[in-house]
Amino acid sequence: MNLMGTGLLLRFALRRDRVLVSAWVLVLLATVAASAAAAGPLYATEAERVAAAEALDASPAIVALYGPILDTTSLGELSMAKMTVLYAVFVAFMSVVLVRRHTRVEEETGRAELVGATAVGADAPTAAAVLEAALASLLLGVLAAVADIACGLPVVGSLLFGASWTGIGLVGAGIALLAAQLSSSARSVGFLASATIGALYLLRVVGDTTSASWLSWLTPFGWGTQLSAWSQPRVWLLLGYLLLAGALAVGALALRRRRDLGSGVLPDRPGPAVGSPRLRDAAALVVRQQATALVGWTVGIAVIGALMGSIVPSIGDLLDTDRTRAIVEAMGGVGRLQDSLVFAIASVVAVVITFFGIGAVTRAAGEEHDGRTETVLATATSRRLLLLAVGGSAVLGSTWLLLVAGVATALGRGDGFGAVGASLVQAPAVWLVLALSLLLLSVRSRWAVAGWALLALFVTVGQVGPGVGLPDWVLGLSPFHHVPRYPAEVFTWPPEVVMTAVSAVALLAAWTRYRSRDIG
Repeated sequence: MNLMGTGLLLRFALRRDRVLVSAWVLVLLATVAASAAAAGPLYATEAERVAAAEALDASPAIVALYGPILDTTSLGELSMAKMTVLYAVFVAFMSVVLVRRHTRVEEETGRAELVGATAVGADAPTAAAVLEAALASLLLGVLAAVADIACGLPVVGSLLFGASWTGIGLVGAGIALLAAQLSSSARSVGFLASATIGALYLLRVVGDTTSASWLSWLTPFGWGTQLSAWSQPRVWLLLGYLLLAGALAVGALALRRRRDLGSGVLPDRPGPAVGSPRLRDAAALVVRQQATALVGWTVGIAVIGALMGSIVPSIGDLLDTDRTRAIVEAMGGVGRLQDSLVFAIASVVAVVITFFGIGAVTRAAGEEHDGRTETVLATATSRRLLLLAVGGSAVLGSTWLLLVAGVATALGRGDGFGAVGASLVQAPAVWLVLALSLLLLSVRSRWAVAGWALLALFVTVGQVGPGVGLPDWVLGLSPFHHVPRYPAEVFTWPPEVVMTAVSAVALLAAWTRYRSRDIG
C-alpha cells in the first residue's frame, strides 16, 4: 500500500469536519449524560431497579427499540438501555457520513483525481478517511465513558460501554468504505450503507423479540447488549467489532483495486436519452435530488414513531415504585405522565428530523462549492427561485416528517391523535433552526456547515441545561425550550407565533443577502 501523504490528508479532513464532528459528538454526549444522571434519582434501591427493568423487558416494543436488559439489578444497564442499541445507530451513521464524504463524494466531484495527481499515495485518501472516522469514534467512546463515570456509574462498565460505541463507529466506517466501492454515486452509497445498518438493526430486533435469540449474536447492534458491560462482562466481544471492521476494510480495499477511479463495481444504470420536462426549473431539480432521501426518512420516522407510541401505555408500570409513585400522582396521574412522555418523544424526534433539513441546506452548499449552482444560475433561473427551492425542500420536508412522526406515534399509542399535535407544535422550533441555517448559507456558502453547530448548541442547552441549573436566559437560547408542552399542558400560541415570526425574518434576510453575494 502506498500511504504517502496520509497524515497531511488526515489533518485536512479533521480541519474540514471540525464543526460537523463536534456537533455530532456534543449531541450524543448530551444524551448520554442526561440518561446517566436521570436514572439514579429515579431508582434508588435494587428492588426499584429490578421492577423497572422487568417492566422494560415485558414490553416487546421497548425490547425491539432498545434491546433487553440482561441484568435487572444493574443501574448502569438500566441507565444506558437506549444508549446501548438505539443510539449506537447514530454513532455508526457518524462514521458513514465522514467516510462517504472523503471517499465517494471526492471521487464524484473530481477532487480525488486532482489529489491523486500530486505526490500522494494511491491509498492515502482512503486511509485518511478511515483514520478520521476511527479517531472520531475513539473520541466519542472515551468522552461517553467519562460522562458515565462523572454521573456516578461504575468505572469498568462505563469504559466498556464507551469501547462498544467506538467499536460500532469502526463498523460503520467499514460499511461506508465497502459501499463506496460498490457504487459510483454518493447518494447510492448513503442508501446502501443505510440499508445495511437498517438490516443489521432489524436482525437484532428479530433476535431480541423472538425465540431465535441467536440472531442477536450475528449483528454488531446485538453485541452491545450481549457485552454485559455492567455485570459479568464478555470483554472478548469487543474483538468482534475490530474483526468485522477489519474484514469490511480488507474487502473494500480488494474491490478498490478492481475498479477505475470515479466508477463503482456495480454498473451504473443508464439514464433516459431525453431529460424529463419536469426538471426545467430549480424547484423540480431540488425536489428530484431530495426525493429518495425523503422517502427513506419517511419510512424510518414512521417506524420509530410507531415503536415509540407503543411504549407510552406501559409507562405506568415502568415508574411504579415508592419513590416515583408520589411524583406521578403530583403530575396528575398516569394519564398526564403518558402525555408528558408523548411530548418528550416528539421533542427528540423533532431534533432528529432537523438533521434532514440541515442536510438539505448543506447539500446546497456543496452544490455551490462544486460549481453546479453556477451552471444552474447560467440558465433562466433566478437566485430567488433557487433559494426558495432549497429552503422549501428543507422546511416542507421537515414539516412532512413531523406529521408522519405524529400520526405514527398516535397509531402506536392507539388512543387518539394528541401525538399529532405534540409533533406539530415542534414545527416552529425546527423552522427557526433551518431558517438560521439558510441565513448562514446566504452569507457565505461555507458557513452552512455551522448549522450543525447551532443544532448541537440548542440540543446541549436543552438537554444538559436544566440538570446543571443554567439560568433561564441561557435555556431560552434554544428554540426547543419554548415549545408548548402539549398535550401535557395547555397549548399556548405566543411562543409559536414569535418563533414563526423570527423564522420569517431570518428567511427574508437570507433572501436579501443571497441575491447580492458572489456565488462560490
